[in-house]
Amino acid sequence: MKEKPVLIDSRLEMFGRVAVITFQRDDVRNALTGTALVEDLMKVLVWANCAEEVSVLVITGDGSAFSSGGNVREMSEKRGIFGGSVQQIQDQYRRGIQQIPLAMEASEVPLIAAINGPAIGAGFDLACMCDMRLASSQAVMGETFVNLGIIPGDGGAWFLQRLIGYQRAAELTLTGRLISAPEALQLGILLEVLEPDMLIGRALELAAQMASKPPRTVRMTKRLLKHAQRGTLPDFLDLCACFQGMAHHTDDHVEAVSAFLEKRPGIYTGA
Repeated sequence: MKEKPVLIDSRLEMFGRVAVITFQRDDVRNALTGTALVEDLMKVLVWANCAEEVSVLVITGDGSAFSSGGNVREMSEKRGIFGGSVQQIQDQYRRGIQQIPLAMEASEVPLIAAINGPAIGAGFDLACMCDMRLASSQAVMGETFVNLGIIPGDGGAWFLQRLIGYQRAAELTLTGRLISAPEALQLGILLEVLEPDMLIGRALELAAQMASKPPRTVRMTKRLLKHAQRGTLPDFLDLCACFQGMAHHTDDHVEAVSAFLEKRPGIYTGA
């Protein structure tokens, strides 16, 4: 078992094969800048990719917000990622918060956002980088960068239009308006909306359903889903054939077929 990373502003827990990272900076509404949350999340994403005992990662927040994105007070005072020359700010974005979308996109395990409260700006983008999003009925969301005279510097404009199409993404991004959880569900941003006390339980239930499947197959399938967004069909089919050959030679495939024929749950080892 790969040792869990030491986190500063977050909590990491395991529930079977499901890992849960919970942001714990409610004092700043789980802002991603001016805290260690970016570093914490990066550590967990790298660890989860290498830890064979992890099949699914759930991302959520503690307290009143999922994440308020950038710390506006720091922005006003031109501190941290927001301070320095044009070149310095560019480098700070590239080497800081922009590492998150790259790591999220490279994740081999399914990512579920359990949006417990407001997800604003970069916090909203972080949720959109996940494979699935569940939200509390009290959550609000927004691609609000334009309201502060800045652009979605963390890649949000890339992810949002892939979720809901260009026209809807353009409207949300260029108006900077907030949307409720029910509207986000209607737009296709959310998979489900739940009462606050049901959110994390449902996220764990969904994650456990995926984590109950053969571990290597889950990871290969997640990788294929991402490749399908980027590659041509012929190249994608070649990769499918390669992965299928690998899958047919796993012990878990043999167990899955036996379990199906014997009408019993499979017992998988990741081999």
